[in-house]
Amino acid sequence: MTKKTYDLAVKVGTYEKGGETKNRYLNIGAVLQKDDGGKFILLDRTFNPAGVPNPDGRSTVIVSLFEVKKEENHKDISKDEDVAVSNPADEETIPF
Repeated sequence: MTKKTYDLAVKVGTYEKGGETKNRYLNIGAVLQKDDGGKFILLDRTFNPAGVPNPDGRSTVIVSLFEVKKEENHKDISKDEDVAVSNPADEETIPF
């Protein structure tokens, strides 16, 4: 069995809420951990790093890790199940 330990996200913009500037993230995948301690990444097949805003002209993309909330951690994922990775373009709150 495996469990999701982190959501992977990239910053795609900002928005204003209550007079405060907040970051807007796109969930691009997840980090999962196997029973033997091994970890692996599931990456959204449609994610294109070239589409991430790059105002500084860097050749790299920052991918942030957000710990999965406790209530999500108890959901084990069997080897035969596919893991759904949400991909909302206007996700407003992190962690997922």
